[in-house]
Amino acid sequence: MYVRVLLKLLAEASVNVSGHVARITEECSENRALDALDADPLGVVTHYAIAKLSTIIATLSSPWAAENGVSIGNVFYAGSEGILIEQWKALLRVISKGKGDAYAQRSAALCLAQILVAACPSQRGASDTNAKDGAGRAPSYSSAIEPLEALTAWVITQLKSPNAVTVGTTVPAIMTLTSATEGRQIFAASGGIKYLSRQLRQREKSKSSSGSSGSERKANSSVQQLYELAFCLWCLTYELNNFADVRADFAKDGLPVMALVELVSSAPREKVVRVALAALRNLATCSADIHPEPDMPRIDSKVFLGEMIACGLMKAIKLLRDRQFTDPDIVDDVDKLHKLLADNFKEMTRWEVYQNEVETGQLSWGSTHTEAFFKENAKMMEGKDGDFKLVKILISLLSSNDEDISAIACFDLGEFCRHYPNGRSIAKRLGGKDLAMTLIEHDNPELQRHALQCVSKMMVQNWEYVK
Repeated sequence: MYVRVLLKLLAEASVNVSGHVARITEECSENRALDALDADPLGVVTHYAIAKLSTIIATLSSPWAAENGVSIGNVFYAGSEGILIEQWKALLRVISKGKGDAYAQRSAALCLAQILVAACPSQRGASDTNAKDGAGRAPSYSSAIEPLEALTAWVITQLKSPNAVTVGTTVPAIMTLTSATEGRQIFAASGGIKYLSRQLRQREKSKSSSGSSGSERKANSSVQQLYELAFCLWCLTYELNNFADVRADFAKDGLPVMALVELVSSAPREKVVRVALAALRNLATCSADIHPEPDMPRIDSKVFLGEMIACGLMKAIKLLRDRQFTDPDIVDDVDKLHKLLADNFKEMTRWEVYQNEVETGQLSWGSTHTEAFFKENAKMMEGKDGDFKLVKILISLLSSNDEDISAIACFDLGEFCRHYPNGRSIAKRLGGKDLAMTLIEHDNPELQRHALQCVSKMMVQNWEYVK
């Protein structure tokens, strides 16, 4: 009954949860707290109700609750069928309408996630069994599906934001959702893998670009968020063997692998490296045989290992092998990945290495970016369907923010024009010449040189005589 009273209070008080109280970010003195109560009584009531709910849920999740036969299930789910109580909507209202109040949104989202995950069949433990024996019911998962989808939709919306504070309001809820198989399925089906990967790359880039003038506290906060986001992505890798759609999402655009490899390469903290390596290991050992999808292209560990090689993980792993780690799991993951990558690299042809490199967008100078390579493989640029997919990707990489990648793309595109019959016409028709022309006046002299050579190769038939 007390829980329903709190939720009722929350429903009535959360008309405006972005007032005076929402702007208080540090601990208050007694006088300031009284001033806040006078200025924003509804805000105070909202924070009070959420804090009490958080305490109750924490207690219901404790060993004491399990020993005494009480749980989230028999408090927030009612009736003989264990249906979720209607008052849960008060929490959804807070997270949806509480923009500007990070505490209210973060805490309400976490409370709702904990309530809903308790109904997931994969999470029912001894406490729920005791509850069923004592109260004659277990939580109904069917009554929690729609709220789970609503909460996940809000989380995905927040993950699209470039603002670290906005993303931070969702992280505790995501960690709770991804602790259950059912939550992982719904989160992945909503595009969560892609948005988590984008956030990881964005957070890592912002951390790398920030100077030493930033406070140590802010830096530690950034690393903590990296860890939490990587942890969620790692949890999602446990569904790789169960769902072809999850494997497809992890393989899409090479973004998740790229984000994880960048974390390992930059090594911000040992705990971040640990979860990133664990996620990569799951990707490198997943199988498409347990739950195959006949209507989808086969995606398994070989696909992900190819992406890892293209993203430069082999070099990062070699560096990690020379470091001393206190965590034996890291050492084990490093050794396992080193073996898997080495074995896979031996099986790959030079063309497969190049193809993976281009498709992930992680170009780096090497033996696949030479005149000899294109003399031998220019015909392969057609693609299986004759759509010149790799040529199109190279053209798009001309606009990369990474100047080295743009320079390599210029070189490769120029070599394609030289060695593929009618390659000049194809590159011009796909817009390659126009994009390369814009780089001729670039500030970077090396990129400028490669762009000029690329355009020249498109225009001059006998380039070797010009050289």
